[in-house]
Amino acid sequence: MLNDSSPAVPSPDTHWMALAGRCDPLASARDRARTVLADVAPCVNDAVLVVSELVGNAVRHTTAGPDCLTIEIDGDQVIVTVHDPEPDDGRVHLSETAADPLAESGRGLWLVQTLARRWYVETTAVGKAVVAVLPRGETAISRAAGS
Repeated sequence: MLNDSSPAVPSPDTHWMALAGRCDPLASARDRARTVLADVAPCVNDAVLVVSELVGNAVRHTTAGPDCLTIEIDGDQVIVTVHDPEPDDGRVHLSETAADPLAESGRGLWLVQTLARRWYVETTAVGKAVVAVLPRGETAISRAAGS
């Protein structure tokens, strides 16, 4: 029988950062990801790139910009979430130009999809959250090399 006072699943190690109103939320978010993951996750460079893409998309494609960033270290995964105050209207998707080597932009979510185990958008009480789940113990390069 489970003890009702204990969670059935251990709580992840969660790090939160406000991004709303920052002059340069992109640099702040990248620095935070690097600092949080530096000594605990080999995927730190992949995570920093994912944070950069998700925050950059919120800066470019929303009126208010990103609201906050959360980084959760949960067992064998790192969960990166960027929140913004705009509703999920279906615009967050892979660009049709992602596969075009001559396109000037449109590869951000393709990179996220390549680096993450999965990514998705969820509606929140005050907007939406774009979530990417990365493997904690390996980088995309080591996965591609089969090591």
